[in-house]
Amino acid sequence: MALAIRDVREHDLDAVLALNNAAGRSILALDAAQLRYFYEHAEYFRVAEIDGHLAGFLIALRDGGNYDSPNYRWFAEHYESFVYIDRIVIANAYRRHGLGKVFYCDVTSYAEVRVPLLTCEVFLEPRDDVVVLFHGTYGFQEVGQQRMGESGPQVSLLAKDLPSYAYVRETWLENGGLPDEPWLAERQLPPPHSSLPSQPRRLAGERHP
Repeated sequence: MALAIRDVREHDLDAVLALNNAAGRSILALDAAQLRYFYEHAEYFRVAEIDGHLAGFLIALRDGGNYDSPNYRWFAEHYESFVYIDRIVIANAYRRHGLGKVFYCDVTSYAEVRVPLLTCEVFLEPRDDVVVLFHGTYGFQEVGQQRMGESGPQVSLLAKDLPSYAYVRETWLENGGLPDEPWLAERQLPPPHSSLPSQPRRLAGERHP
């Protein structure tokens, strides 16, 4: 079995959209314009390929964006610098094979050389103890709760300290930037599509590793 984690490509978007919208109630549905927003703005948007088949994806955004998500905005109001995991989706055929952990290791590797904090949320209504346990064992701690809108679900807002960031900041970020290595490179964002809205509708959803 050959596994590759790579940046999303435009030709992946139809498959990503179908995978997202087949995930069930644990992930909020997207339309093509909302997914295009992520494609054009998400600093981290990677897919997993197994033997050439799309097995999953993870989308995360840096602070300072205009993403219209109540949970992203909560973190923006409480923290200056963070990476926010918006959603992770694993195809049914590849669940319970550790792919969620692979993604979380990869996004942590991305985040810890850029920011001091990795953030996300999990739904408490309905509560999924497997998801809660996954995040707890991976070092996330609850830093708040809120209801998504007047009638939306209650969520637990989670954050994970990234202690390596202090060393990276003092060694490289304050002295010219990260080394010029392929694995440290930023994702190359495509030019924005002028006919699409500048920000999507409400998007954030529960993660299901």
